[in-house]
Amino acid sequence: MPETIDLGVTADLHVHLREGKMMELVTPTVRDGGISIAYIMPNLVPPVTTIERALEYKERLQALAPKTTFLMTFYLSRELTPDLIHEAAKLKAIAGVKCYPAGVTTNSALGVDPNDFSDFYPVFKAMEENNIVLNLHGEKPSSDKEGEEIHVMNAEELFLPALIKLHDDFPNLRIVLEHCTTKAAIDTIEEINIGNRGEIKVAASITAHHLSLIVDNWAGDPINFCKPVAKLPQDKRALIKAATSGKPYFFFGSDSAPHPIHAKASHIGVCAGIYTQSLAIPYLAEVFESQGKLEKLKAFVNDHGKSFYHIKDEDLVNKDHCILVKKEQHIPEVIVQDDLKVAPFQAGGKLSWSIEWKAL
Repeated sequence: MPETIDLGVTADLHVHLREGKMMELVTPTVRDGGISIAYIMPNLVPPVTTIERALEYKERLQALAPKTTFLMTFYLSRELTPDLIHEAAKLKAIAGVKCYPAGVTTNSALGVDPNDFSDFYPVFKAMEENNIVLNLHGEKPSSDKEGEEIHVMNAEELFLPALIKLHDDFPNLRIVLEHCTTKAAIDTIEEINIGNRGEIKVAASITAHHLSLIVDNWAGDPINFCKPVAKLPQDKRALIKAATSGKPYFFFGSDSAPHPIHAKASHIGVCAGIYTQSLAIPYLAEVFESQGKLEKLKAFVNDHGKSFYHIKDEDLVNKDHCILVKKEQHIPEVIVQDDLKVAPFQAGGKLSWSIEWKAL
């Protein structure tokens, strides 16, 4: 087994960096975790729905982490128009648009009805024309109506027909099913791409924490509670198999989602989200090593995502390479700045791998 692995210019295609003190704390940790390119989620308060807001947010992030390349997104809402998409594409202000079904996760109250996307078809058409990616939080909102019965364990699987319909209606629109948690989702992405010899149009991102967790790990432990929730052992096995497969339509999106530790410890209204940013690559290395697939890690965190998003060298603010090093490290109990405390994933544990940066 090699003691070092050059992963090149790495990419995390799903990152939450928040605003205010939380943004100041976690933004520098993108690089700490071995990530060079960060694709930023727009579910702020208010959400990112204008070019000015996207560019201003990017400027603040860049000031905190000048060696990280930030790719920005819009929040899909009725404030978006085809003209706005055309203008944003012309200015290269955004790389994608994130779709949140209303009420399914943090700051998604202004999201959309996943049962009918037709009102947004003009926006999707403009995105297709401008090669802008559609990022789907693939869950239906919970419902206890008789005959409907949608809950956290089946919400992703019940969303999959909507993904298939969107791809059928917009075959040239690049779509990412974000943070997959089920075997059903993996199977659907596989089926869409069977026999595909051209450019990949539908792909999936997979997190580090979903490669490690099942339902038992978050039931009763709010630190491990996220949306979508971790599912069953067979689902975790399917995710690991996909991530380590080397198939180009599966790539890394951490969905690292920090919350103050007191908000994760609450027994009422606990916040959904797991913070993995500061150790993102080492978390993944543990899983890939356990499967004897470390040689597949570079493709998962570099080649596949960058290819799908058409990220080129000229898009980067820094071209340093992430070097994975066989060096044990301990995971801190908390990450602290002033009075703000955040608990990292697997707090208090240890990892077999660390990262270093190699300047080119």
